[in-house]
Amino acid sequence: MTAFLLADVRPWGGDPVDLLIADGVIADVTPAGSQAAVAEQRVDGRGLLALPGFVNAHAHVDKSWWGQPWVSYGGQPTTQGRIAHERAERDRYGIPSVAGAIAVLREFLRHGTTATRTHVDVDLGVGLTGIANVRDAVDALGGAVEVEIVAFPQDGVLRRPGVLELLDKAAAEGATSIGGLDPASIDRDPVGQLDALFEIAARRAVGIDIHLHDRGELGAFQYELIIERTRQAGLGGTVNVSHGFALGELPAERRAEMVGRLGEAGISWTTVAPANSAPLPWREMRAAGVAIGLGTDGIRDLWSPYGDGDLLQVARGFARLHGLRADEELTYAIELATTYGASFVHRENYGLTPGARADVVLLDAENVPDVLVRAPRRELVVAGGQVVVRDGELQV
Repeated sequence: MTAFLLADVRPWGGDPVDLLIADGVIADVTPAGSQAAVAEQRVDGRGLLALPGFVNAHAHVDKSWWGQPWVSYGGQPTTQGRIAHERAERDRYGIPSVAGAIAVLREFLRHGTTATRTHVDVDLGVGLTGIANVRDAVDALGGAVEVEIVAFPQDGVLRRPGVLELLDKAAAEGATSIGGLDPASIDRDPVGQLDALFEIAARRAVGIDIHLHDRGELGAFQYELIIERTRQAGLGGTVNVSHGFALGELPAERRAEMVGRLGEAGISWTTVAPANSAPLPWREMRAAGVAIGLGTDGIRDLWSPYGDGDLLQVARGFARLHGLRADEELTYAIELATTYGASFVHRENYGLTPGARADVVLLDAENVPDVLVRAPRRELVVAGGQVVVRDGELQV
């Protein structure tokens, strides 16, 4: 349908309104019942709580075996061990594939995610095939999920001759960002990896999104290198650190100084809030202007059997990890999964407001903290003006 009235919904748990949706955007927001004669078609929102579509700021939609028979966990439980296991086993399970990416994106929609930044493996084995697969999957779903692609060197950069050229080609062909991976512990040349990535990013006018698992002062040392290069290249607002476990492990004074420098440089942060990690200094990060996004990471892949694509579960995990209990804090966790995630997919007009893409999630909940704590099913999901979930069931 090109135009319809989504009637009687409560944005963020507030007063009931009607949303007039036309040509994929929210055309108008008025008090409930005031536009009964405007639209030819009407969808009854039943007074449900409405949120904007969730934004998954860190995903790997190319890696999953979702929809296939169960795959048992294997390999060594280290970053290098997981990489080696994945490289040895992925062909057996047809990874990457268009069908696999479609399966993951459909689960995103089922749970209300309508936009994502996804890291897609680029290496000597698959070349840019994974990126092509993800783009085909997006097209197959009619663009219901908006996807930004990070060309991601999961198997290292400098240690695999030819990967830099693939990253450069991916950037030239439309990848929004290029990735990096533990410049110290994987490539064992943090200066070399970062210099090479920043050269491509500056020349191709793309962002940088670096997975950093290294702990303690080794991680902090790499943050400093990233800060220096971001400022020197004038790339503030385009550089992101994913995971960054070391930040929460630093002594208080060192951590505060680091957060201030990250904010001044315009570097953002994405986390999947794993239960065994140190809490992030999120209050200090918010005060310093360090944007934080939430993501699901991998979903049922050769790294881990966990994950179902529900970003709301990740938001709840963030809240539990950081001991959030007050209503405003619980609401902040939902904002991380929605409003504050918009910058990670370059959404300037986002939300339940006129002119924004019509991405709406309806839930049976009293208020926003109730949404977080219970994580109820998504009763209705509208993505780009299309109803993609009704009564919890996928329509695409």
